Amino acid sequence: MATGIKDRVAIVGMGCTAFGEHWDKGADDLMVGAFEEALVDAGIDRNQIGAAWMGNALDDINVGNSALPLAHALRLKSIPVSRVENMCATGTEALRAAVYAVAAGAVDFALALGVEKLKDTGYGGLPLRTKGVANDLWMPYGSAPGGFAQLAGAYAARHGIDAQDLKRSMAHVSWKSHQNAALNPRAHLRGKVTMETILGAPMIADPLGLFDCCGVSDGAACAIVTTPEIAQALGKSNPVTVKAIQLSASHGWEMQYGAWDGSYVANTREASRRAYAEAGLSNPRADLSLTEVHDCFSITELVTMEDLGLSDEGRAPFEILDGRYDSDGALPCQIDGGLKCFGHPVGASGLRMAYEIYSQLLGRAGERQRGTVNYGLTHNLGGAPFNSVAAVSVFGLLT
Repeated sequence: MATGIKDRVAIVGMGCTAFGEHWDKGADDLMVGAFEEALVDAGIDRNQIGAAWMGNALDDINVGNSALPLAHALRLKSIPVSRVENMCATGTEALRAAVYAVAAGAVDFALALGVEKLKDTGYGGLPLRTKGVANDLWMPYGSAPGGFAQLAGAYAARHGIDAQDLKRSMAHVSWKSHQNAALNPRAHLRGKVTMETILGAPMIADPLGLFDCCGVSDGAACAIVTTPEIAQALGKSNPVTVKAIQLSASHGWEMQYGAWDGSYVANTREASRRAYAEAGLSNPRADLSLTEVHDCFSITELVTMEDLGLSDEGRAPFEILDGRYDSDGALPCQIDGGLKCFGHPVGASGLRMAYEIYSQLLGRAGERQRGTVNYGLTHNLGGAPFNSVAAVSVFGLLT
């Protein structure tokens, strides 16, 4: 009977580039930058890595949809390399593969790296898939802001939330992220923004204004994983371990049946339920120290707080305004600035979130550092609220 992966895999090294407009760098440069940081952090030689996974979704840097660019850029000699893609959960999917390889005993060290060069595509938002079924799966509603604006409307209708209360709470989500990103040199957007500016910004898809939407960036992040025993032999006495990685994918229920009202994301609820069980967290509101969630739009973060069980249904807007999820609140969310201020280079985002949790657990987050960090959670939401893949991961120290 399956028992899960809790504490069977340790992260011994992580790396993350600055996210932004890297016109002077190619995807290979970004991969090398993230990898070299992770390799130094791990204290191993690249030849010790037994297998690698590259997460890349939209920018077509691949050779026949393979991971050969990863092997070439990092000089990974004659080991298996694989390219994975799972919409906006792509970076976490790469990490999941590497973690499972170590947990299965297939290799001693595995690498997960996510990279995306979206600025080169010329799109102001995520590039559209335009051929066949892929377009229907990625953008069945016409645009990402349009789809998530529908989530906002459905949420407000279900819970009887006043339109102005909803907009103020969404604006606080964005304000909070900009406040946090000002302390993070790796973030793309580091300027603080006032609530008045956010509320007065041009409308993109009602009720989502300009500052309710995350941007487009280039970036890369990676992780090197091994067993806790090997990590300790390397001198990492109390390493960061993976407590859970769970993924839930839509099977069409949301769009094909009448039971769903469009006000929540069913797959986030399912993935978090499994992740908490795998990690042994009976009270995530009290157990978790901080979260990094998929704030592609401010309404997404708001709804995710309830889907993760961190706010009661209908209460997230008010707890957000009360500061529960601020950097000095009871349960900080996006303490590094989130997608809102990093942008969303799809293949890299999940690993970038893990990088912040890893840094916080090891006390390396500088001005952003929380005092006591027991467990951290990351969450990705790919696709749309009504046709999604959701990933939830939990990390903590070994002891």
